[in-house]
Amino acid sequence: MKLLIKTGIFILACTVWSACSTTKSLKPGQILYTGARININPDSSIKIDNQKDVKAALESKTRPAPNKKILGIPFKLWMYNFAGEPKKPKGLRNWLRNKVGEPPVLLSEVKLPYNNAVLKSYLISQGYLQADVTGDTIVKGKKGSAVYTAITGARYKMNDIKMPKDSTVIANIIQENTANTLLKRGDSYDLDVFKNERIRIDNDLKERGYFYFSPDYLILQVDSTVGKNQVDVKVKVKDIAPDASLKPYTINNINIYPNYTLRRDSLLRHSTPEVYKDFNIYDPRHTFKPGLFDRLVFFKKGEFYNRKDHNQSLNRMVNIGAFQAVKAEFVPLDSFRNNQLNLNIFLTPLKKNSLSFSVTGTSKSNSFVGSEIKLTQTTRNLFRGAEQLDVSVSGGFETQVGGNSRGLNSYSFTAEGKLTFPRFITPFKGFNSTNAFIPKTIASLSYQSLNRGSLYNLNSFKTEFGYNWNESIYKEHSFNPISVNYVTSKIKTDTIKLYEQNPGLKQNLEKQFIIGSNYSFTYSNQMEESRRNNVYFNAGLETGGNVWGLFASNNSEGKKSIFNIPINQFVRIETDIRDYYKITKNVIWASRLNLGYGYAYGNSTSLPFVRQFFAGGSNDIRAFAARSLGPGSYDFRQDLPEGKTNNYTEQSGDIKAMLNTELRFKIVSVLHGAFFADAGNVWLRKEDQGTPAGPNTPAVKGRPGSGFDFKNALDEVAVGAGFGLRVDASILIVRLDVAMPLRKPYLPEGQRWVTDKIDFGSSAWRKDNLIYNIGIGYPF
Repeated sequence: MKLLIKTGIFILACTVWSACSTTKSLKPGQILYTGARININPDSSIKIDNQKDVKAALESKTRPAPNKKILGIPFKLWMYNFAGEPKKPKGLRNWLRNKVGEPPVLLSEVKLPYNNAVLKSYLISQGYLQADVTGDTIVKGKKGSAVYTAITGARYKMNDIKMPKDSTVIANIIQENTANTLLKRGDSYDLDVFKNERIRIDNDLKERGYFYFSPDYLILQVDSTVGKNQVDVKVKVKDIAPDASLKPYTINNINIYPNYTLRRDSLLRHSTPEVYKDFNIYDPRHTFKPGLFDRLVFFKKGEFYNRKDHNQSLNRMVNIGAFQAVKAEFVPLDSFRNNQLNLNIFLTPLKKNSLSFSVTGTSKSNSFVGSEIKLTQTTRNLFRGAEQLDVSVSGGFETQVGGNSRGLNSYSFTAEGKLTFPRFITPFKGFNSTNAFIPKTIASLSYQSLNRGSLYNLNSFKTEFGYNWNESIYKEHSFNPISVNYVTSKIKTDTIKLYEQNPGLKQNLEKQFIIGSNYSFTYSNQMEESRRNNVYFNAGLETGGNVWGLFASNNSEGKKSIFNIPINQFVRIETDIRDYYKITKNVIWASRLNLGYGYAYGNSTSLPFVRQFFAGGSNDIRAFAARSLGPGSYDFRQDLPEGKTNNYTEQSGDIKAMLNTELRFKIVSVLHGAFFADAGNVWLRKEDQGTPAGPNTPAVKGRPGSGFDFKNALDEVAVGAGFGLRVDASILIVRLDVAMPLRKPYLPEGQRWVTDKIDFGSSAWRKDNLIYNIGIGYPF
């Protein structure tokens, strides 16, 4: 409490001092401008629609803007005055004054007549056709502000909407699409709606071949004399519209230059093209197969120009990943005297081979820190069809720097090859995508070796074959009909001791042979930044051993096996739903719901470890160390040797439920903050009863409380909360979160809420309860 009081007094003192220091360096007669205030219809009790938003819009349009403030303090102006007049053109004082600080904005810079006209024009554009604005200044001491009084009058609404009714083809096209008009009888007059209506009509015409038409060739005539604060709107093609804009154009020759550079321009244009379907391909070096362009260019010879084919062709050529420059040029034949266009497509390929190198650092909430280096070789256009081969090798290490198990090291080595075909490769002909997005067929093969210090080694082999495609800008699908994963291990320590300390580790170290299929669907409208509410949805389904189990034979233990290795049989479902609600421009309420369920059958009693769910960590329930929660109310700490307070642990489950919510806000510049709360846990579908000792295997203790029971699930939910700082530099986001548990599901019933035990003054409490997470990017 004393600390808070001292902090408050310090902030208050800074505020008072800065308020005085902002004007002390002003010259005689100068007045510091503090901003503008808008009064809307002050002498009337009637409020206009959305008055708060209109007022904010008007304030934003006044010029100049006052000095910037941070927490109400004009910090930049204070820094400008604090630095004083620099004596040298370089140095710290010059940097503070001219780079960090900003000079005072003076009242003399305010141009009232100009601002009056701007604000009046805005109100008229919003339908207040009788609006008027007058401005004045108010001076108090060395500070002054501007006050603008807006008399809006009534807002006009649209009455009658008239579209062109002459006999021209353009008028007929506009009439055909009248149902899609943005002009609605009874809606308010709005200049932005008028502009968007012109764009809509232009788009309709572009789809019908009117290549040279423009929204500027349309005029919306408004008649405000009809009375009752209403207007009639008439849409008309301008008389000055050029002849070229009033006729549709068809595509003549389609010339493609797939290996184009300015240096080779003349040579390529005079070379002999290869004719493939409707294309003339100028590629003497045969860099690409002609069939590639049949999937990239949607135009056909003799058809009308349309914007949809134009945009889809450009999008495909840009997104295929084979070209560094794409240009489409439409050239009229015979100087606009006929109705034909030649299409010239100039493509500059990326380099055939490239090498990339990356270094990453990690810091986890379970006290592991480490680093990884990765080298990737990319070969493009491997088979002359814009295919891409990525071969990468990476190596990394992690070491545990906290707890009594300090020094536990982990090393990894990964090699991966991925071959991407920019098309569907299927046994069925004619199965292809016709939208703007490139479908992909992906085949991958990888190997990973994980050396967990003195405990064990893991080796994993994985191969997949499948497809990735976008249904639209919002929807993405991924389907891998073939997915094979084989995991084997070698224990390097006392097996009995290892399983005693980590009962759930046994299934991790068993041989895993997963052969199945997986599918995922993603919907997101996050690219639409103008939306107040954005959503993200992902759902995935994975099966193991289902179809492939039909071809397996039983081994000596009666389990379905391939190459005498038992296969895992399961169905796994997971969904991730996120919502981002913009409370204000700089304040966002973000929430996530993550649910997962796995059902094992046949050979398997639970999901294979590599397909199980985990809880805890920097992107999960942040008040608990990574993978340390659950399953259920099980407490892995009870199995640690006496005196041990931390150890390597990998707790997992077949079922997961997690809810995250956080309030994100901008503090200053690229520095952002967030208050957050997380809740959830993982469970096994059936409680782990342990396994008795066998002829060659030790007994493994069970995990009491690990099973899922719908009646008790809510009582076994972990809850945590905290605060985070994020440096958001757009291309890189660095995050530091600190969180504390509010509810610990592994404590005895009735004692799981621990809010009454919070004690920030206790170093022992802070050590046991404060979890720090460093991450790259937002948690969700």
